[in-house]
Amino acid sequence: MAASAVAPTPLLTDELDIIIPTIRNLDFLEMWRPFFQPYHLIIVQDGDPTKKINVPEGFDYELYNRDDINRILGPKASCISFKDSACRCFGYMVSKKKYIFTIDDDCFVAKDPSGKDINALEQHIKNLLCPATPFFFNTLYDPYREGADFVRGYPFSLREGAPTAVSHGLWLNIPDYDAPTQLVKPRERNSRYVYLPPTI
Repeated sequence: MAASAVAPTPLLTDELDIIIPTIRNLDFLEMWRPFFQPYHLIIVQDGDPTKKINVPEGFDYELYNRDDINRILGPKASCISFKDSACRCFGYMVSKKKYIFTIDDDCFVAKDPSGKDINALEQHIKNLLCPATPFFFNTLYDPYREGADFVRGYPFSLREGAPTAVSHGLWLNIPDYDAPTQLVKPRERNSRYVYLPPTI
């Protein structure tokens, strides 16, 4: 009889908020439920504050709209941009956690080449907890991954790395281009899943 696999314990559940700017119901959370449910969500509603945003049951969340922002910030409320996803900045302001993960309401869970769902949140957390190597590129990619190391010539004085401040992800389908680049490449799509393990 085979032993059943035990799901890993989610990392940093008490130290991380998930911030979501939105203009629509958050049905997309259902696909993220296995990954997001242990965490606290801060939802910042863009657009009409009288519109009711539905959040699937079972999530721990706070929901803020423009009226809340005006009440909390008073005359300084105009510093929070609206009619774009930058309203998420209010979520950054109200979060009391050490770490923040932010995602748009139209992002879907990607699958690896075998068809398994990718837990992007977990990978970003692991990235943040691992030192960064900002001054040199290590051709084995992640020298801190089990079984890997630094290549010849990498300065010993820099091998402790620096604290990782940001783990920025990319996504499949529409590339994360700035507006001018999107205008000149409107039909470009990214369909290639890339995983770069260290080579030994």
